[in-house]
Amino acid sequence: MSQPLTDLTMLELAAALAAGKVSSVEATRASLARIAQVDPKVRAFLRVDEEGALRAAEASDARRRASGPASPLEGVPLGLKDIFLTEGLETTCGSRILQGFVPPYDATVVRLLREAGLPLLGKLNMDEFAMGSSNESSAYFPTHNPWDLSRTPGGSSGGSAAAVAAREVFGALGTDTGGSIRQPAAHTNTVGLKPTYGRVSRFGVIAFASSLDQVGPMTRTVADAAALLQVIARHDPRDSTSAPLETPDYLADLEGGVHGLKLGVPREYFTDGMDPEVEASVRAALKEYERLGATLVDVSLPHTSHALATYYLLAPAEASSNLARYDGVRYGLRARDVRGLQELYGQTRGQGFGAEVKRRIMLGTYALSAGYYDAYYLRAQKVRTLIREDFTRAFQQVDAILSPTSPVPAFRLGEKVDDPLSMYLTDILTLPCNLAGLPGLSVPCGFTKAGLPVGLQVLGRPFDEAGVLRIGRAFEREHDFFRRTPPCP
Repeated sequence: MSQPLTDLTMLELAAALAAGKVSSVEATRASLARIAQVDPKVRAFLRVDEEGALRAAEASDARRRASGPASPLEGVPLGLKDIFLTEGLETTCGSRILQGFVPPYDATVVRLLREAGLPLLGKLNMDEFAMGSSNESSAYFPTHNPWDLSRTPGGSSGGSAAAVAAREVFGALGTDTGGSIRQPAAHTNTVGLKPTYGRVSRFGVIAFASSLDQVGPMTRTVADAAALLQVIARHDPRDSTSAPLETPDYLADLEGGVHGLKLGVPREYFTDGMDPEVEASVRAALKEYERLGATLVDVSLPHTSHALATYYLLAPAEASSNLARYDGVRYGLRARDVRGLQELYGQTRGQGFGAEVKRRIMLGTYALSAGYYDAYYLRAQKVRTLIREDFTRAFQQVDAILSPTSPVPAFRLGEKVDDPLSMYLTDILTLPCNLAGLPGLSVPCGFTKAGLPVGLQVLGRPFDEAGVLRIGRAFEREHDFFRRTPPCP
C-alpha cells in the first residue's frame, strides 16, 4: 500500500482487510512496530500484549479465510484503557493498589471486541482510578501529548487518546465520568464519544462513580467511532443500569448532514476564562454549520455554574463507596508486617492509593458522613436534577447543542498538578453531560497558533448517539483535520 498501514483509519483498514490487500497479522505487526518506535517518548502504554495480539490476528485471518469475518471490523487492532478487566492480562487501573492483579474474566465490552475479531494490543495509561484530567495521577508515569511532548494529552483516558493520535493503535476504548473521553480527544485532535448512560455495559469496568461512568470509543474519525460503538452497544443483563434497547445502525444515516436542524449554542458555555483561540475555532465551526444549512439557536442552561460543585460532591461520594473494596484482603496490594485489621487497611490504602485518589475519597467520605449528608450529598442530587431539567427544556427547542469541549488547549505537564481546583476547571464544559446522562461527542475543529488541537463538543438527547454522530460527521467532512499527523518522534 502507498501509505503506512498505521495511517489508515479503522474503516479504511477494514476495507483493505476485506479486499485482501493486507492481513490482520500485517496490521498488528505494523502497530507493534509503531509502538516500539514512538511509545518510549509518548508513553501511552502500560503494557503491550504482543503475543496475545498476534495470536488474535492469526485467528482473525484464519476465520476470514474459512468462514468469513465475524464483524465489519474483523482484524482491526485496538488498544484498551487499563480500566477494563482482561482475562489473563494484568489490569491496574493506573494504581499501585492493583499492581499484579490479573482478572479471571473479561469485561463485557472486551468480550464483545474479541467476539467481533479485533486484536487487542494491550493496556493504555490513565489517571489512577480515572481520577484526573491530565494523566499525571497515574501511579506509573505521565503520558505525553504527541502534538507537543511537553504537554498533557488530557485525562483520564489520556493514554487512549495519545495512542490513537500517535498512530500506535487504530482505535481505543476509554471511559468518561466527567469528560475523560471528550477532553483528551479535544487535546489530541481525535474523536471521542461518550454514549448515553446505559447504552454500553459497565460490567467488568473498574468503578469510579457508578452513576456517571460510561464506556466509549476513541478514534481518528467520526465514522470509526460509529463503527466501534456498533460493536460495544449491547444490552447486558449483568449490568443493572444497561438499557434494554436494540442497537441502531449508527452508520446508516451518518452522511445525512445538518440541513434543517436547529443547533443550540449555550451562552453559559462560553466562559470568561476561555482561551481566545479555542473560542475563535469553535465560533468558526458554528458559522460552518450555518453554511451547511443548520439554524443556530441561543439557549440557556442556567444551572451550569453549579455543575462543578455538584460533580465534586457526587463523584467523590460514589468513589468513597466503590474504593472501600480495596482492603488488602482479597486482591491487589497487601501491606506487610501489620498488626490487626485496622492497620492492614490503613497501611494498604496508604501505600496503594495516590494523592488525588486519597483527596477524593476524603471529600466523598466527608460528604456522606453523619450530619453532612443532607447538606451536601442530598442537595447535590437535587441540583443534578435541575441540570438535567435544563437540558430537557433546551432540547424542546433544538436538536443538539454545540460548545467547546475544553476551555483551554492542552496545558504543560506539571502546570496544574499543585492546583487541584485549576485542574478540575478544565472539565467544566464536559461535566454537565455526565450529570444529565446524555451522549456527548468531541470532534476536531482547528488548531491554535502553537499547533495545539481544539475540540468541538456536540451534546444530544438521551440515546440519540446516531444524531450526535451525524452532526459531528457533517463538520468533519468539510475539513482535513483528522488527516493531520502530530510531530511526535
